[in-house]
Amino acid sequence: LMIAVIISEFNKEIVDGLLEGCETSLKDYQLHIIKVPGAFELPAAAQKCVESQKYNAVITLGCIIKGDTDHYDYICQAVSNGIMNISIKSHIPVLFGVLTCQNAQLAFERSRDNDSNKGFEVGNAAKTLLQSIR
Repeated sequence: LMIAVIISEFNKEIVDGLLEGCETSLKDYQLHIIKVPGAFELPAAAQKCVESQKYNAVITLGCIIKGDTDHYDYICQAVSNGIMNISIKSHIPVLFGVLTCQNAQLAFERSRDNDSNKGFEVGNAAKTLLQSIR
């Protein structure tokens, strides 16, 4: 089975931790890693992956950290709505592994090498979904 894992390069250290967790969870699957500049680009890349019909699932990984402006709210809403809309219309699982955190400390906590790693959780969810639709 081939799984596309789309990763945002923004907040790289945190997203790298998410990717490591995802790869650990999906060690028995073939992964195609696709990089995009930021979380905002994740939905468009996910849509292209779904349309390509090359993948059995698509996982999106990113991290949005609240700053001093409203930018955080707009990006979180756009990304989550975009991925949700693709997921609803998709014939394959499209999973949301984007951290939306109030500060960097919370993001680092969810990207560490432990059972709370969001990438690991999303990888496990992908396995469960793929097994249930076989």
